[in-house]
Amino acid sequence: MRIETEQAGISLSGKDIVKEVSVKVDSGQVVGLFGPNGSGKSTLLKGIYRTLKLCRGVIYLDGKDMRQMKGRQIAQMLGVVTQFTTLNFDFSVEEMVLMGRSPHKKAFDRDRESDFEIVKRCLKQVDMEDFARRKFLTLSGGEKQRILLARALAQETEMLILDEPTNHLDVKYQLQTMDIIRSLGKGVLLALHDLNMAFAYCDYVYVLKDGKMAAEGLPDEVITEKLIRDVYEVESRIYSNPVTGLPNIAFLSGGMKENENSNS
Repeated sequence: MRIETEQAGISLSGKDIVKEVSVKVDSGQVVGLFGPNGSGKSTLLKGIYRTLKLCRGVIYLDGKDMRQMKGRQIAQMLGVVTQFTTLNFDFSVEEMVLMGRSPHKKAFDRDRESDFEIVKRCLKQVDMEDFARRKFLTLSGGEKQRILLARALAQETEMLILDEPTNHLDVKYQLQTMDIIRSLGKGVLLALHDLNMAFAYCDYVYVLKDGKMAAEGLPDEVITEKLIRDVYEVESRIYSNPVTGLPNIAFLSGGMKENENSNS
């Protein structure tokens, strides 16, 4: 299965936010979407999962134009974890994760024992099984983020879209979350801020700047000191981590100013 955008464009209030961006993710791939704040990462993801409409271009899911697909059909194939979730009702954690089973049921179908087993398994995956009876609104931001991931896992889709899934998480749960994502064997498109995670977890990366594609390719080929300077406007040094053996980025204090002063 593949999810693919073809020259996708999104405008908000008459301003182009995403400008003819093409990305693709195949089953089993973990693909990272990077870029500074305001580069269009979240907007592009919202276009893919249809919270925002494209003003140009096409999005395909399993070879089908998503505009021609029904919401339930998409939800059986594509799970989504957004940055923010607004609720008007105080559901329990178990009820929140059970919502992930909705695409697999008809309107008035009751929850089956197998659904509860899936919920239990997904809560255990994110280390939240002891929170099943807690109210979702009483949780911290990081705890909510893990429950939303569990809900997406409960959908049992082949593809996932995750918008900054490590946001609000302590280091332990950042690593745990990324380990889970890496182990799923699903096609995953995720927006991330931490460039070092690209080296550890991503098979392929796209980098956006000002709504346009700045670079794409294998992480260790794309993420260079020059790209970081051009896209993020800071100086850095990339070195081999002596413990992991992976590339690691050290950002230099003073950023561009230090570089500009050295050239004057």
